[in-house]
This record gives sequence, structure tokens and C-alpha cells, in this order.
Amino acid sequence: MTSGRTKCVVSACGLLLSVLALVGCNNAHGEARGPVPAFAGKAETRAAGEETAVLAGGCFWGVDAVFKHLRGVSKVVSGYAGGSVETAHYELVGSGTTGHAESVRITYDPSRISYAELLRVFFSVAHNPTELNRQGPDIGSQYRSAIFYGNEKQKRTALAYIDQLNTAKAFSAPIVTQVVPLQAFYPAEDYHQDFFARHPEHPYIVYWDLPKLRALQAEFPQEYKER
Repeated sequence: MTSGRTKCVVSACGLLLSVLALVGCNNAHGEARGPVPAFAGKAETRAAGEETAVLAGGCFWGVDAVFKHLRGVSKVVSGYAGGSVETAHYELVGSGTTGHAESVRITYDPSRISYAELLRVFFSVAHNPTELNRQGPDIGSQYRSAIFYGNEKQKRTALAYIDQLNTAKAFSAPIVTQVVPLQAFYPAEDYHQDFFARHPEHPYIVYWDLPKLRALQAEFPQEYKER
């Protein structure tokens, strides 16, 4: 395994650059049959305040960047969810045996953006929810698609939205996103935080994550914000 600072160039979160160049970008934007519809369920109460959401959609660098460019989001932290505190370390998580998924914790104002709207972005541009235990070139349960709900309201919204999208055949294959209770979230090492902004020319960022940000700006222009 390469070091965390060069992750995704050869292994762990990616393939050789020559392979990346050949396969191009394969994210959720190319798997949806059209624009992902908004949640059709009961509208949430939009009281001002601060809430959090924990989502997993493959390598956390790009997912982190997508949500940091959303209006109403005040903070995003890359980290690990699904395993124990003892194994919440990058080198161990990369083995795929810890139960952890690379995740992001999103702090947002529900009066400006709802949980359902966060999930719409998650399904639309942040990742491909039809890939099981992988995302693009990244293979293993640590790259699975998962929604770690913090309360029953989040659980109901996530399950209802997935059912809605599957029934509507919004994607070319069934959604495989897990909906599981959040036991704990552990922030990742400092060098993973805000990686996209600090390393915009990193090969993995250019091939796999920059297209996500462009898709966000194109599909959600009113919600997009510059850093």
C-alpha cells in the first residue's frame, strides 16, 4: 500500500494512471437514467439550527468536496464509520476487514437545506449508489455506499427515498446503499481533510472527483457555492 499522502495513485483508492486515463470517469452522473427526482415524501420541518448527516460513497476525498460546495452546509469532516475506535486508522481501514466505510460527517442548517436534499445530491453526483462494495476503481467494503442514520426521521427518509428511486427505476440498476444506524464517527487523519482543495492536481482528484464537482454545479446551480 502506498502512503496516505499518495493514496489512490497505484493502490488503495485507485489504479495505475494509464488505466485511469483509459476508463475515464464513472460516477453516479453516468448511471442515472436522467435527473434524480427530488424526494416525494412528506416535507421536513425546516427549523433553523444545526444537524449532522453521515454518508459513505467511496473515497471520501470527492464526497467531502461535493458537500463542502453546498449552500446550507457549514462543515464536512472525512472519517470512518461502521467499525471500532481501535481500527479507525487509514492503513487498517484499507484492508477492508474493519467494518468501517470511508465516510463524511456533514454539518448543515436544516432551514437552508433539508436532509432529503442532501440525499438527492448524494445519489445524483457524489457517488454511484448501484455499485456494491466499490466505487469506480476502488474495490472493497470500505468503499461501500451507506447512509448512517442518526435518528428515526433520517432512517424513514432514507428508506422511503431509496424505495421511491428504485420504483421509478431512476438508475440503470437497483440501489444497493445500506441504511444502518450510526454507532460512532471517527475523523480521519489530518492529511485526508480537505484533500480536494489542497491537492487539486492530484491524478485521482482530476480523473475521479473533479467531474463530481462539475456535475454538482451543472445539476444544482442554485445550491452550489464557491469555497
